Parts: sequence; structure tokens; C-alpha cells
Amino acid sequence: MVRNRARHILLALVVLFSLSSHAWAWGGEGHKVICEIAFRLVKPSTRAEIQRLIKTDTEFHRFSDSCIWPDHPRKRAAEHFVNLARDSRGLTPDDMCPRAQECVLSAIQVELAYLSSSGVDDEAKLAALKFLGHWVGDVHQPLHVSFEDDRGGNGVLVTGECGTSNLHSAWDTCLVLKAVGEDANEDATELLNTITPARIDGWTHSKPMDWANESFAIAEQARTEYCIRQGASCDHPSGKVKIDAAYVVVNTPIVREQQQKAGVRLAHLLDAALSK
Repeated sequence: MVRNRARHILLALVVLFSLSSHAWAWGGEGHKVICEIAFRLVKPSTRAEIQRLIKTDTEFHRFSDSCIWPDHPRKRAAEHFVNLARDSRGLTPDDMCPRAQECVLSAIQVELAYLSSSGVDDEAKLAALKFLGHWVGDVHQPLHVSFEDDRGGNGVLVTGECGTSNLHSAWDTCLVLKAVGEDANEDATELLNTITPARIDGWTHSKPMDWANESFAIAEQARTEYCIRQGASCDHPSGKVKIDAAYVVVNTPIVREQQQKAGVRLAHLLDAALSK
């Protein structure tokens, strides 16, 4: 009786997580790398303020580690992504969250307002700091700017080098580990070595909606194998996506650059909100 009840509870949990709109973006390693890059790039005054806020946290001692907080447990689930129509040509300023009242783009606006305000207490600012670090990572994961009917690639099964998971999970974790590495500090150092001042300048002359449209363009690229172009529509692939060595090679530069862009752009936002 007890065993059957435990089995039913486990099954319910599996179903609950499988029905989530999207899985976690970039996994823990990807989020940590992005926030570590940002932490190293911000102005000294911004870094000091981040450290001051993190010292008040009861769970995390490093900003990079704190960026996984919105996923453990899942917080504000509807704001980790943005859904578009299958025939969408991208987001517009008049339609930031086209299929919902809230999305990752509106979430970024909320956290920036909290961090920039002089009337917000440290507890709220700390939460906003951790959310912002996470949201910026999310919007740079291509399958977090995608389609609702397959839950951002969770409904697209894969085979090959990333096991028998799904395409979203493969981009969250497997491709990051293959393209970037498994040590956030070392990986951030290595990625920072190829971020030139010219790249920083180019990447920061843009807005979160531009970043989302960049991610959407990647999601729709043929090399991602997330959808099959049928006229104006980007349709669900008919079978499983094979992630072989060639798939990893062609997408490794994209994963690496998305991580770099996210770190640079997060630093820019943090400086704008916190630098004194």
C-alpha cells in the first residue's frame, strides 16, 4: 500500500515536470559561467555592491552560484522564456510577450527597476540581483525564445552524443559541457580571453528584445534542427534529432558566443543599475 502510494507520488512529480512550459535554461554550469563573466567585467563600484548584497544571502556566497537560484526550486515559472507563433518573424516593441502577460523580457524590466531604485530594501534588491542574472542567461538560450506547443524543444526527442533526452535539455546542459566545460571559474576565464573591446561595444549597443530575437533566429536556423521550414511556418521536426559529432562542432561556436554575449550584456545592465 505504502509502496503503491510512493509510486503514484513519483509518477505525479514526473508528469508535473514534463508539463512545465520549458526546462531550465543552460543548466547550472551555463548560468554560473555567464554570471562569473559579468562579475569580472563590471565596474569596481558595481562589483562591491554585488558583493555587499551577496553577503546578506543565507544560501550563496558567490554571485555566480546565486544565478541558479530561480531554478531551485522553480520560481516564477512563466517568466523564464517567451513564446512566439510558428509563423512569427520575431518580437516587436509593441508585442514584448506576444502569447502571455509575462515573459522573460518583462521579468528583466522588473528586476532592473528594483535594482535601480533607491527606495527598495536590500532583501528585495538581492532577490532582483539573482533573478536578473538568471533571466539574462535564459534569454540567450535559443530554445527559451521558441514555440509553446513543443515546450521549447522539450517535445523534440534526441539521440546520439547527448543521450536519449530532448533537444531543450541537450542545449541546456550537454552542449554547454561539450562547448564550454565543467568548471565555471576556468570556463569564464577561457571565454573572457576572446572577448575583445570591439565585441563588447557591439554586443552592448542593443536591448533585451534584440537579444531575444537573436536567440529566436538561432532556434530557427537549420543547424539547430529545431524546426522544418514550410513556407512562413517553422514546423515541428518529424522525428528524433541526431546529435552527432558534426552537430556538436557546428553549434559549439554558437553556444560559446551566446554565453559570452550574456555575460557581457549582464555586466552592462548591472553597471547601469548599481554603479555609483
